[in-house]
Amino acid sequence: MPSQSKPPVENTIKDDLPEQFSLFSNAEPETAETEADAPPAGRFSNFVVYVDESGDHGMQTVDPNYPVFVLAFCVFYKRHYCEKVVPALQKFKFNHFGHDHVVLHEHEIRKEKGSFKFQSRHHKHEFLDQLTSIIEASNFILISCVIDKGRLRDKQEQFSNPYHLALGFCLESLDEFLQEKTQDDALTHVVVECRGTREDNELELEFRRVCDGANRQGKRLPFEIVFADKKTNSSGLQLADLVARPVGLSVLRPDQENRAFDVLKRKFFCSGGRDTVGEGFENWGLKIYPPPESERPR
Repeated sequence: MPSQSKPPVENTIKDDLPEQFSLFSNAEPETAETEADAPPAGRFSNFVVYVDESGDHGMQTVDPNYPVFVLAFCVFYKRHYCEKVVPALQKFKFNHFGHDHVVLHEHEIRKEKGSFKFQSRHHKHEFLDQLTSIIEASNFILISCVIDKGRLRDKQEQFSNPYHLALGFCLESLDEFLQEKTQDDALTHVVVECRGTREDNELELEFRRVCDGANRQGKRLPFEIVFADKKTNSSGLQLADLVARPVGLSVLRPDQENRAFDVLKRKFFCSGGRDTVGEGFENWGLKIYPPPESERPR
């Protein structure tokens, strides 16, 4: 009897698969906050930074629907990242795809492209709810800069590079955070996604310029840039990709419901430390440039 060929298996999210792993196990009480405050044991700091962007950094055109460029720094305590964040994201992928080689991209999820073809609206909401729960449960510090390209052009700064402007602001705030954590004498790696040879060379040059002293404090910053291939399945880069657009939308449409940003508010580097999470992050962990007329720079 001739064997019947099986229909091809689609590489899409299945709606009816049972959850195989709980995303976060009932482990011992979290001690990451106190451990993260300890001095680094070697020449590397206790933290690692993953960077992604939202929007076009070019000034030739301004998209009227999204006229901003957003840069997001997600700062992770390394032990928490290794032991909690990465396993949770891997389990999430196994639960929904059956393997962990899917790279999460906010644009593809939102547009339901590639592997992100949902069976129903309910299924998509369930998927996004679980992803939001991972972001909410993951301890990281968010530092971000939103460049208003329209206002930048109006201020006769049309030749400015929004990416480079945002990078400078974020690196300065990162340095302040690491000073609080007594990590500023150790080397911290800043991981960014490759964008192209010319763009990467320009970014590395600007990164080194800022770190060599072209910053608000005029000091050398102990950071090193790491370029990661776009196909790299990095949990940190994927989370940074997921948070950048909600930050931009919070500035563009502050009155619009934005559940993701409601979660992110408690992640921002803020003026009052961990005792005032969710408050005092404006013009601190979140910078808007050019600043609103009513806002005084700190």
